[in-house]
Amino acid sequence: MERNASSRALLSKIKDLTTSLVKELSEGRSPNICIHNFRNYCTDPNSNWFISHVYDVLGLCSSDLPKGQQVLTLTRQCHACRIDVLLRVLVIVQKLLQENRHGSKRDIYYMHPSVFSEQSVVDRAINDICILLQCSRHNLNVVSVGNGWVLLGHTQLLKEAMRIMLVMGWLRFLEAGRKFDCINSPTTAYTIPVHVEEVKDIVSVAKYILIVEKESVFQRLANDKFCNANRCIVITGRGYPDIPTRRFLRLLVEKLCLPVYCLVDCDPYGFDILTTYRFGSMQMAFDAKVLRVPEVQWLGAFPSDFEKYDLPQQCLLPLTAEGVKI
Repeated sequence: MERNASSRALLSKIKDLTTSLVKELSEGRSPNICIHNFRNYCTDPNSNWFISHVYDVLGLCSSDLPKGQQVLTLTRQCHACRIDVLLRVLVIVQKLLQENRHGSKRDIYYMHPSVFSEQSVVDRAINDICILLQCSRHNLNVVSVGNGWVLLGHTQLLKEAMRIMLVMGWLRFLEAGRKFDCINSPTTAYTIPVHVEEVKDIVSVAKYILIVEKESVFQRLANDKFCNANRCIVITGRGYPDIPTRRFLRLLVEKLCLPVYCLVDCDPYGFDILTTYRFGSMQMAFDAKVLRVPEVQWLGAFPSDFEKYDLPQQCLLPLTAEGVKI
């Protein structure tokens, strides 16, 4: 019922937005669409937070605040193209909401590949729509990957379920009527639900939640029966976590009130993955308030450990060009 109310509210906002655009066009005026540029940052104004264990336990995250705005208008060609894409994606989103279906970003791209040209164009339009409607992407019924049957226009697309993010340990929950009982077999991996809003009846006797960066580490813990010896829940996003993984983690923290630790490599990629869990991503700063888990604590080797434990030089790897950019 709550989900239907949310969809109705978004459909009403879409109607108001499109009605105002049509009205301005009918009156011979070029409509202006204001897109706020949201920022998401975490900093200590009095110290170097990166050196101080890179976001370790500062807890100084600000709320997401708008930082200026872009005004899209039909009088500029590049803006006209962006508005065209935005409205095309908005029509697809509207249909998904009306029919209570879900579609992936990739599905949306293939609806008008010649117009969208590349996936990033669709991603930006979805982000713009979230800002305009003041909602998160999952509210639009848009997921990262294809999952099940999706009806878009007159085309039915069958996608194999690609729920590849994993969880194991002392946890039991229901999703859309299906029971996930990790407690009976704590070292068996289960896929993380895509539709997190349908997760209910969460039960756990775990003492903490452990996030691991790599699937190989997750598999090693499973092989070593780590959860049998340690009452915990282990999650992996297999590198950079997708939205369902971050929402599922946040839901567990809210419902279970357990401490959360994140085991990542001591390199720029590991730091970036850690901060994505804890603070959100710049690409989706508007969604950070419903995705970030500031309780996450860094577990693993710290940069200072190199000197503290007198590690030999051969234990270190040189930074790659991609790592320097991060």
